[in-house]
Amino acid sequence: MSLKALYLNTSLKKSGETSNTEALIEKSIEWMKKENVDTEVLRIADHTIIPGMSPDMGEGDEWPQIMDKVMQADIIIMGTPIWNGEKSSLASLVMERLYAQSGETNDQGQSIYYNKVFGSLVTGNEDGAKEAGRSILFGMVNLGFTVPPNVNAYWVGEAGPGPSYIEAGQDSEFTEKYTEMMSYNLIHFARMLKSNPIPAEGNVM
Repeated sequence: MSLKALYLNTSLKKSGETSNTEALIEKSIEWMKKENVDTEVLRIADHTIIPGMSPDMGEGDEWPQIMDKVMQADIIIMGTPIWNGEKSSLASLVMERLYAQSGETNDQGQSIYYNKVFGSLVTGNEDGAKEAGRSILFGMVNLGFTVPPNVNAYWVGEAGPGPSYIEAGQDSEFTEKYTEMMSYNLIHFARMLKSNPIPAEGNVM
């Protein structure tokens, strides 16, 4: 069964800059490749995404191209760093733009996000990984995505300034375990939904 996973890296750093979030994303990609899942990573900071509640905010807005990739994917994973104990501003922006199209329906009259699964990856120092994951995943459930169990994988460093994931977290057994679990649970549910989509009865918007 052919599956595609799209990773949305909402680091504030553009391509070419070292991203701890992307380093953790690469760990998940390793598990995806073992299951022959096609993967793609988008650095949101590389794109112009205009805030707003329209599918296309006009000249210069690159959201429509990103949305096309979301619609082609079976699995979507948002990666975010922690800033001030919360997900990044770019993560919030992406969630807002996804929300703007949550009223659109498929040919069954369901949300266009039905039968797609969603997970989150979080990196940072101090606390905030569970808060970021909770915010992201709860928001995505409300839009129509399916969120399997244990699909928030993360690494956080010690309180205060210090080494980040690349320097100090790549050998974490906890993070490795949960990244593997997240990846396989997403694959499993994506396969189930592709074989047995959510029926329209009782699920028409």
